Amino acid sequence: MSDILIKNTRVYYNNYLQPAEVLIENGKISRIAKDIRISHVDRIIDAENALTLPAGIDVHVHFREPGQTYKEDWYTGSCSAAAGGITTVIDHPNTVPPTVDNKSFNKKLHLASKKSIVDFGINAGVTNNLDELSKLWKLGVTAFGEIFMAESTGELNINEEIFDQALLTVKDFGAVACIHAEDEDIRLKNEALLMKDMSPQSHSRARPNMCEATAVQKAVDMVSSNNTQAHFCHISTSEALGIIRNQKYRARKENRQSNITCESAPHHLFLSDKAWDKLGPFGKMNPPLRTRKSVQALVNAVNDGTVDMVASDHAPHREFEKDTDIKTAPSGVPGVETLMPLMLAGVKKNLFPLGKVIDVTSKNPAKRFGLDRNSKGLFKEGFDADLIMVDSHEIKEISSDFLHSKAGWTPYTGLHGIFPKLTISRGDIIWDGEITGSRGRGNFLKGQGYMNTE
Repeated sequence: MSDILIKNTRVYYNNYLQPAEVLIENGKISRIAKDIRISHVDRIIDAENALTLPAGIDVHVHFREPGQTYKEDWYTGSCSAAAGGITTVIDHPNTVPPTVDNKSFNKKLHLASKKSIVDFGINAGVTNNLDELSKLWKLGVTAFGEIFMAESTGELNINEEIFDQALLTVKDFGAVACIHAEDEDIRLKNEALLMKDMSPQSHSRARPNMCEATAVQKAVDMVSSNNTQAHFCHISTSEALGIIRNQKYRARKENRQSNITCESAPHHLFLSDKAWDKLGPFGKMNPPLRTRKSVQALVNAVNDGTVDMVASDHAPHREFEKDTDIKTAPSGVPGVETLMPLMLAGVKKNLFPLGKVIDVTSKNPAKRFGLDRNSKGLFKEGFDADLIMVDSHEIKEISSDFLHSKAGWTPYTGLHGIFPKLTISRGDIIWDGEITGSRGRGNFLKGQGYMNTE
């Protein structure tokens, strides 16, 4: 591992952009200063006035391994992450087999440890497996979920009784329950009514705003009554945001920390239901594309702190799978490589302040999921040197031609992003216009319940 001095750069430090130099030693940020004098360093990087920023932490990816490696695997998924400025990911459980017991967890951990070029956590699934959750927690899972309140990719949805029992179990661990909130009764009723409607827009109508809001309200009521730590995945509607905002307001009024956080996904921040005509079944995801009103509400909620983090929900499928009718096409879109570029371009377009983007892609995810215990999430001396270097003037039109996912396509074609010139993970340059990180260099970030039983 080489020690690195980054010179002639600008950093976001103490809440404003300023010129600085950054010294990396033994994989850690060892000094941040205007002028660093050092007798020897292995490598000096002249940033040429580019920004040096915290790399992204994507807490919601589906790297499809084991079981569906024709869609993605830990190597291609992590390469896509690195090229987009993500150095830590949390993989969700709906693989084949799903990550719901010791055997499936250990299989996924083995594969990820052999292949991933970025650091990673692994979430455990919740089905009718409540007896397994304690074992999984001790193996070091990051959190539990997505816990599916309605059918989605992977068929891991559960009923309300198991959901309530799972929340109580997760609470006993002091763990976080990650919730995919859509109401199954509303979904089933609408899909029956829309059975013959083959328009792409029918998917948004089958899972309307109330489908999400009803589920969010049910889940908020449950987690509030038993004080489980809960995190809502990919919130997409103004109605659900209102419920979460009110709950957080009540917590502040009672002078307590809210037990609820939530994320939004780039496809809900940068695409709307107007994209159905262009994307067709390639725009199918759960929850679905929303109106521009909800898109604006999400942007506002990122800025006012209601949305705690932005995560890609990277869910790749191959083109031949998506290129069919809206009922048959699987739900999910790739996005780990475009998360940071889209958010940074959003800064350029005055959608978000730079400090807010850093918070929702690095600081807040690390804090919520305990990754700060592993020296993740802060641009601070002593923390891991997980950094990206970006030239804010280099705005690039997004195209599948240069992306790294096996999916081979992107819903963001034609949109603009600011991509990293360099991605540094624990002091190693893993992307410099090409993938330079080695297979298996990524570390497993053990969750807070980990117990070494060897």
